Amino acid sequence: MIFRVRVKPKDRSPGVDFMGKNELLVRVKAPPEKGRANEELRSLLASYFGCPREAVRIKSGFNSSWKTVIIEGLKEEKEPAAGGKK
Repeated sequence: MIFRVRVKPKDRSPGVDFMGKNELLVRVKAPPEKGRANEELRSLLASYFGCPREAVRIKSGFNSSWKTVIIEGLKEEKEPAAGGKK
């Protein structure tokens, strides 16, 4: 499944929020340096959707706050954990 993701680095409370169909806001603690925010993004999404971290790939936007993320093996009808907030 493909998501458009807005990443907010250096946030005090990491988490995932749905902004719309296939669009997420992900707050991470890591700063946007040396790929640390991207790695935390992958870990948070894997935990949120209950899949392995290796199944979460950043397709585009490596150096941008807006990214296209692919989650392998996730079906479109799967509901987000905790009703869309975590």
